[in-house]
Parts: sequence; structure tokens; C-alpha cells
Amino acid sequence: MSNWQKKLTPEQYVVTREKGTEVPFSGIYLNHNEVGISEAKYDAGAGWPSFFEAHGTWEKDESHASIVRRPDNSLGSTGTEVICKHCDAHLGHVFDDGPDPTGQRFCINSVALNFKPRKNNVEQSDKES
Repeated sequence: MSNWQKKLTPEQYVVTREKGTEVPFSGIYLNHNEVGISEAKYDAGAGWPSFFEAHGTWEKDESHASIVRRPDNSLGSTGTEVICKHCDAHLGHVFDDGPDPTGQRFCINSVALNFKPRKNNVEQSDKES
């Protein structure tokens, strides 16, 4: 058994290490509406959590984002796979049919995500005073 198999659930392993995918409309973060660190999430109706840009993107510059893009033909046509820059995990795919301001639709598997709630700026300011 690999280290990844020891650290991940079977579904996480299949999706992130073997380039699988969740069953559409089944992921825990699809209809999750709590505000997190990304302001780019939207409802694409595609069956997976969708974002119009990668977290860490600044003015269309993805150099500080934690993803890389790779060409992928596994969907029956040329597409773009989204991979974790740090561990080479398959996260999902990005398409050019998203909303403004980017026109991008990142479809990311819930099992590849870890929700982090946004810290309340008012509470944070009070703690720093």
C-alpha cells in the first residue's frame, strides 16, 4: 500500500492519484454556501463545485496559485486538467465557458478540496488592537 493510499480515503485516492472523478452532484462542497477563502465560487449547474479562477490568482496571474494546467484528452476532446502544484494531485478540469470576469469554469472535485472559512476582518482587527 502506498503512502497516498494510507493518507487518503479510497475515493480521494481514485480521484486525486488515479485521475478519477466524483459522481456528478454528489460532492459535499457542491451546494456548500458558507463563505470561504475563495470569492470565485459560483453555481455552474455542472455537478461539481465551480470557480471562475484559481485561488491565489491576481489580475489573471496564476503564478501564486497552487495549481498548474495540463492538456488532457481523457474527456473525449482536448481539455485542460487542473493539478496541484505541490503534490501533483488531479483536482478537476477547467473550461472556457465560465462567467465574467475570467470566462473560466474550474470544475473541482469536492474530495480534492478542504474548506477553510473566511476569517471575519472585524474580529481579526479587534484581536490585533
